[in-house]
Amino acid sequence: MGQALAAGVQGYVLKGTSGLELIKALRAISQGGSYVSPGLAARLLTGAKRSMAAALERDACGLTKREQSILDLVSVGKTNKEVARALGITDKTVKHYMTNIMQKLQVRNRVEAVIASRKIVSGRSQAAEEGQRQLMNTSAGLQERRTPPYRRVA
Repeated sequence: MGQALAAGVQGYVLKGTSGLELIKALRAISQGGSYVSPGLAARLLTGAKRSMAAALERDACGLTKREQSILDLVSVGKTNKEVARALGITDKTVKHYMTNIMQKLQVRNRVEAVIASRKIVSGRSQAAEEGQRQLMNTSAGLQERRTPPYRRVA
């Protein structure tokens, strides 16, 4: 579906679409507009919400879930040994992860990594608000496309 829209499709209706809805779609497209079935529009919005949530869940610096969990433990004052015990991995593995985390965050030590991580988290909440605004604008645009003005044809 996404590929079809990216390729320039002007309208898309679902298989079980009623005759009246099909006529609305054809009229909208023939007048230079676009049309997306209401059911499909809802699915697209749901998918967009999930994608945005997943993107926001990932760290802006590309930390993996494991790296993030290690950094979370470090941020509450855990040592490498304590982190290793908590996660069931070796000290050496924790050190390896910390090296990766510091490189990704472009910091020199554990304290700077925690500080950088907190800045990223506060930035994520602002990004989430912006993403929600964009999603609402997209939703309004789809609603407008679904209900085009049309003339009665005799």
